[in-house]
Amino acid sequence: MPAFAIAHLQDVQFGEDIVRYLQAVDDTFQPHGGRFRSHGKRPEVLEGDWPGDVVVVEFPDLAAARAWYHSSAYQAILPLRLRHSRGDVILLDGVPDGYRATELLRTPDQTDSSPRKPRTA
Repeated sequence: MPAFAIAHLQDVQFGEDIVRYLQAVDDTFQPHGGRFRSHGKRPEVLEGDWPGDVVVVEFPDLAAARAWYHSSAYQAILPLRLRHSRGDVILLDGVPDGYRATELLRTPDQTDSSPRKPRTA
């Protein structure tokens, strides 16, 4: 099942460090099967407020996404971005093909860290 690294970046100050980060980041994905799905795009906000840009990187699974983020290659360039932007980065499990919204109502398995139960009136 695919997993995603999603960044909501704000106040990116383009300069030499960000250029170096951008020149190196693609190579950090390759050993972990990662690939950009969206990069530096402004979302079309339909509800709420969303300042900044979005980056989405797909990985084969959550273990690969974690391994990428914690890899020495990525950790070596991460300070280049952190010094010149602010934002949030999350890792998120995807869903299998054919997934239906009602599957969220099923009893969660033991790997789900935030089990949800149907609301009752």
